[in-house]
Parts: sequence; structure tokens; C-alpha cells
Amino acid sequence: MNRARAGRSLKPAAWPGGAKCAVALSFDSDHDTFELRDGGKSISALSQGHFGPRQGIPRLRRLLADHSIPATFFVPAITALHYPEEQRALIAEGHEIGLHGWIHERNTLLDETTERDLQYRAADTLEKVTGVRPVGIRTPSWDFSENTLKITGEMGLLYDSSLMADVDCYELLLDGAPSGVVELPVEWIRDDAAYLIMDRWGGLRPQIAPHDILKIFTQEFDEAYDEGGLFQLTMHPDIIGHRSRLWILRQLVRHMRGKQDVWFATHADIVIYAKSVCA
Repeated sequence: MNRARAGRSLKPAAWPGGAKCAVALSFDSDHDTFELRDGGKSISALSQGHFGPRQGIPRLRRLLADHSIPATFFVPAITALHYPEEQRALIAEGHEIGLHGWIHERNTLLDETTERDLQYRAADTLEKVTGVRPVGIRTPSWDFSENTLKITGEMGLLYDSSLMADVDCYELLLDGAPSGVVELPVEWIRDDAAYLIMDRWGGLRPQIAPHDILKIFTQEFDEAYDEGGLFQLTMHPDIIGHRSRLWILRQLVRHMRGKQDVWFATHADIVIYAKSVCA
């Protein structure tokens, strides 16, 4: 219970420029690693992963550019090696690249030595590809082992974005003591995969229409706005990047842009600000 636990809240009393609410849009660029991590060889499944770099990322880049919104892309190292120009283009456009494992591995299935090796190797790879050392991590599938926070702290990373104890940033405690790592929390409610992913071999099929998902995301934002807090959203280029699904994000962005006092920022910038004013 106390290995990695939520500490004090880091919710600012105000946001930069007098903004009432902060928005953190994120995209997990899993691409073909979701099949590769388990040694899968399905050409069909791999082709589904190829949709992200071919269609999803370009569509998302255009949408974000049209609205001048910086976002955070959490990228497995194998994705970065397969699609290096994609990562460099995102950095050039002002987006953040964060850690997302080596090959989208499950941390709770790894021993401490292996997990540490993969996390350090992933950071080195992203820095080599992009020229920028990542300062934050989102564990693949939000799978957080008993060693993850320890390793993240050892690496000197600023933040994690894999846990769900709050809606605003908070400090993470390791065995009851401050770890130095800030959590920018996620939630399945605010994740496109929870509503739109399909299990081809099982019986799971999406059972919710895009306009219903838009309603949920909009309500989450509206409540965050009213509370003067943080609205964080997790998406995947191969999921949200399809035409009818990109409509969800497009409509949501228009709704959020309709309010003048909203700060759109990367995860790193939000954490840096929250930590500085809540010290």
C-alpha cells in the first residue's frame, strides 16, 4: 500500500496568464509495438499499428497546429527507432516526447534489473533520436511495478503520468517519503482506448458512439474548468486518428478553445509550473 503512494496535492491556485484551467493532451505512440512486445507475427495486427504513423500522426499534427496546441507524445523506444523522423518533426513543432517503455513491455512481469535496463536504454534511445532527453514517463499500459518509482527517481525524471489517485498533480511518496517525482494523473475515463479498442479474438467490441465519448470528455473538461483544475486526456494515434474518431478531438478542442482562459501545455510544462508554485 505504501510503496508508491500519493502525497500532497500540487494544484496551483492560479494558472499562467490568469488562466482558469490547464489542458494536457497526450498521445501514446504505441504503433506496431503492441503486437511486437509479445513476439506477435500477425501481419494484420502489424498493419493496424502502421496506421498510426501513416495516418494518425499526420492528422493529429495538423489539428494541433491549426489550434496552436502543444501536446505530449509518449513513445516506446522501438517506435522511435522505426519512425525517427516522426519524433523529430514533433519536437520541431514544439511538442514533448516522453518515455513509454522499450517495446511497450509490462513492468510487473519484469525483475528490477531488467526493468531498470530497459528504462535507461529507452531514455538513451529517445535522446539519440530526438536530441532531447525525456523528463517524464508513462509506463506502458499504465503497468507500474513495485520498482518503477524507485527507478524513475534514480533517473532524475521530473514526472510520471501512469497513476490515478487524483485529478490534479501530486507528489509521489516512495515508502512514505517524498520521491522527488511528481504525478500528472491519468484515468480510464479520459482514455480513448477504453471506449474504442476491439479484441478481435474475444467478444469485446466498442459499444459506445463517438458523440457519447465526446460528451464524456466534454463533461470532464467542464468540471475541471469549473474547479480551476487540470484536464488531462490520453489518446492513441492508431485509435483517435481515424476520421470519425478524430471528430471527437476536433469538437472537443473547439469547445475548449471557446473559453479564453484555458492554458494548453505539455505535461512537462504543467508539472514544472505546479511544482514551482506549490513548493
